[in-house]
Amino acid sequence: MDSVAATPGDDSWSVAGLTFRSRLIVGTGRYKDLEETGAAIAASGAEIVTVAVRRVNLGDPSAPMLQDHVDPKQYTYLPNTAGCFTAQDAVRTLRLAREAGGWNLVKLEVLGPPPFLYPDMRATFEALEALLKDGFQVMVYSSDDPIACKRLEEMGAVAVMPLGAPIGSGLGIQNPVMIRAIIDQAKVPVLVDAGVGTASDAALAMELGCDAVLMNSAIAHARHPVVMARAMKAAVEAGRLAYLAGRMPRQYAADPSSPLHSGIIGKN
Repeated sequence: MDSVAATPGDDSWSVAGLTFRSRLIVGTGRYKDLEETGAAIAASGAEIVTVAVRRVNLGDPSAPMLQDHVDPKQYTYLPNTAGCFTAQDAVRTLRLAREAGGWNLVKLEVLGPPPFLYPDMRATFEALEALLKDGFQVMVYSSDDPIACKRLEEMGAVAVMPLGAPIGSGLGIQNPVMIRAIIDQAKVPVLVDAGVGTASDAALAMELGCDAVLMNSAIAHARHPVVMARAMKAAVEAGRLAYLAGRMPRQYAADPSSPLHSGIIGKN
């Protein structure tokens, strides 16, 4: 975990031996077209982009390709297992991704059934064990459960990614107490993943002490995705600065910012 003594001018973070300046990770799906995808990602300032291996064209040059709009030489691609509902399917998907693109740093998510698509943690543990045996470096999408996140870390996950709220819900962080508990015990990066709806949600994630925040729908489903991407960039930076600054204590009585008495006694 990053030290709060870090200076804003030298405030990078690292995962799996890679170092990044931006603490905003964005997805590449759900935009109206690839041109908008590329423009929004550029506006976000992100350095890592998630790629749903099962849903994005990465290998057919006869069809529109993500690489033509989001340059893999400029961004770190993070293949993920979006849409996988079993451990076996998730492991197979990432093995195919490594064969196709050589990617070793990956994001694992194994989902439960609709309508909530909550992380299936039993299947997630099973898939993580298999991927680690295959030599993958795995960032893991998880329930907002400190015990589950600690177990993922102890197994060998390079980052834990508790959800803020159900995928695509835009509800914001529903359980900040547990997110903070996960952060306090972690020795690997913690990223809020899923549920962010607007800039204040991203700022809150960073104020809690998250190393980074990941989002897709909050930008892609905004009325003006490129503008929202700029807002999210600013929110993540502001939230991180607020965390480093250390907020004032909460209290339940007034504490006037100016003295109630000036100390000057008038003359009659």
